[in-house]
Amino acid sequence: MAQYVHKEQIEKENNRTKYTFQEKVFPFLYRYGTLIVILLTVIGFSLANDKFLSYQNFTDILRSVSIITLLAIGVTISLIVGGFDLSVGSTASLATVTSAASLVLYRQETIIAILIPIIIGLLVGLLNSFFVVKVRLPDLLATLAVMYIINGLHLTFTKGFSIYNNMPLTEGGTAPGVFLPSFLFIGQGEIISVPVPVIIMLIAVIVVHIILQQSRFGRLLYITGGNEEAARLSGVPVQRYKMYAYLLSAFFATLAGILLAARIGTGQVSAGAPLLMDGVAAAFIGFSVFGAGKPNVIGTFVGAVLIGILLNGLTMLNVPYYAQDIVKGSILIGALAFMYYDKKK
Repeated sequence: MAQYVHKEQIEKENNRTKYTFQEKVFPFLYRYGTLIVILLTVIGFSLANDKFLSYQNFTDILRSVSIITLLAIGVTISLIVGGFDLSVGSTASLATVTSAASLVLYRQETIIAILIPIIIGLLVGLLNSFFVVKVRLPDLLATLAVMYIINGLHLTFTKGFSIYNNMPLTEGGTAPGVFLPSFLFIGQGEIISVPVPVIIMLIAVIVVHIILQQSRFGRLLYITGGNEEAARLSGVPVQRYKMYAYLLSAFFATLAGILLAARIGTGQVSAGAPLLMDGVAAAFIGFSVFGAGKPNVIGTFVGAVLIGILLNGLTMLNVPYYAQDIVKGSILIGALAFMYYDKKK
């Protein structure tokens, strides 16, 4: 009898501990865990390398975070409508190459080197919309196919070579144009000691956050992703809003590609490919920031900051680039685990 009572007490204690974790510890970690990790990461890297908190390194982190954030905003918008755009990395690569080609190969002005990639990027968004909305292919498969198509197109155009100042041409001679200072200012310049890419990023985050949270357009995007059939029965033009989402996703991926070209001063082939994992990780980390439980731009920005700090710190510690993918993959798994655990709970 005493043994039975003892087992019952142990079971009650275990249930109480489980209840405490589910009702107190987990919600706190879910809401503020990302911010705590960022703080601990900054402390750890600053102790390991005294140059980590220098102004120069801080601006480098912000510049890289701005590119990741812009691309991740596109991923976030596609997630809001219940989709998933895997072509954002390739779209960024295409924008990098087309902006560089406009300047170096065709001697165009900065405004043309910005408008042409944006127009082409929107065409990519329309292509994604056509496959997902009209043909009704699964979004993962459709955008994956488009990703390969875009990769093939820009590699065919460049023949696998990067585009840079004074590059040799296959027909002889060198490229007639150069990266203009006005274009490079977009990625390398500063206004009142604040990097231009950071200003662009902050404007994008604030504007998109206000639109998504305060406007009818944003609410209808969330309604479309929350329950597509209920949204359709309520009179929401679901297909149109899905098209808007993929157009916006392509636009922000293109903007990230333009900033990347302006930052490094070359049109590197497949430069946007590594950004796909960073953008996806940032978007999914954003689910849990402040307990949002849904795609949101502020959370995506915080996730991008975490990714940027981690990659910068690991680079300063001479961790090989291929090993950094392990860290990014682990972060993504952790973010997904927290998200699905919360939904299950």
